[in-house]
Amino acid sequence: MVRLKIFAIFAALSGFVVTNAHAADPKAVANFKDWSVFVRDADGDKICFAATEAQDKSPKSVNHGDIFFLVASWKSGAATNQPSLMTGYTMNAKPEPTLRVGSDKWEMYTSENEAFIESANEEARLVRAMKRGADMRISAVSGRGTATSYVISLRGITAALDRVARECR
Repeated sequence: MVRLKIFAIFAALSGFVVTNAHAADPKAVANFKDWSVFVRDADGDKICFAATEAQDKSPKSVNHGDIFFLVASWKSGAATNQPSLMTGYTMNAKPEPTLRVGSDKWEMYTSENEAFIESANEEARLVRAMKRGADMRISAVSGRGTATSYVISLRGITAALDRVARECR
């Protein structure tokens, strides 16, 4: 079911992966525990990504929409292992969303319903931590001012990212 939700989200979105309306819909290629791997052709480039849905959403009393965490790579090398958060709502830019794996912490910057890590070095540090961790915890504030938090399972992330690398060689 998660795979179908992720597919539906990406079939509808053009901003995360590409801005070209002629991009092909993503194709599911593999599942690894809590993570799924997808590929998408766009304007002569191939985009490969691992994605998972939040395991827990707080507060329970609000509609979060679909909450996904992704790690994407482009065959052209435009980006490699670029982590991002996608929410079902617009996030506030301040305070920045924060992400924790174990005792390590990252701040993210937002663009409407997406959040990213600022630098490639910090992206790489996050991906290394994700491969070692059991779960990731994310805190954000919605455009309406609601403080939210999510738990993302990291079960299967290493195998999923290995597959992403193979798909986008």
